[in-house]
Amino acid sequence: MLTQHFLWEETQLHILKKMNDSKSHISLRTYIFLDSLQLQMASYISTVSRGFLPVGGQSGCIIEIAPGIEINALTDIAIKATNVRPGMQIVERAYGMLEIHSDSQGDTRIAGEAVLAAINQTKSNRMKPRILTSQLIKNVDDHHAQLINRSRHGMMLLRGETLYVLELEPAGYAYYAANEAEKAAHIKLIDVIGFGKFGRVYIGGDEAEVLECKTIVEKRLSEITGREDY
Repeated sequence: MLTQHFLWEETQLHILKKMNDSKSHISLRTYIFLDSLQLQMASYISTVSRGFLPVGGQSGCIIEIAPGIEINALTDIAIKATNVRPGMQIVERAYGMLEIHSDSQGDTRIAGEAVLAAINQTKSNRMKPRILTSQLIKNVDDHHAQLINRSRHGMMLLRGETLYVLELEPAGYAYYAANEAEKAAHIKLIDVIGFGKFGRVYIGGDEAEVLECKTIVEKRLSEITGREDY
């Protein structure tokens, strides 16, 4: 009986090792926990999502990897690990992105950790966000606002408001940046693009509020640790 038990354990370890080896080519780009989805952020994700829609106050986790096709297998692992729902799954040739959310922060964290375990990595293997553009445009003109509003999925930008444009990589951190911006100040979330090579966030509002959120967002992003091989 003992011999059979040891043989069974060895078989399970061998299977687990093969699973880890098969995922060894996956590069972890973004891995970030959102403790509480803000109202605009949750509504924005619900606008562009083709999955299960989040609501304000739920926790979320953003996972971005390369190559993109592997995100299908990781979505399977995340939603079977615990009680979470997938809001977005975006599959590109180069990169794949997954957003999951739950009423329970514990469930969301467990699902994220299950994905990390499946690819034999830890949070420290993620990439550190790098800001490429962080600019303010004050007293926006009518026609400029109209151009932006035609392609946005969030709130409308109005004449005379201040526009904040953030561009960063990896793209998945755009959702974290937008959520932290909404926590920091009374702003309007215009648009968020969190997939592809670069992520972008468009925020509008009164100059003082937008300036405050810009300062906080840059600080929050700088606090995220990770590798820097861009």
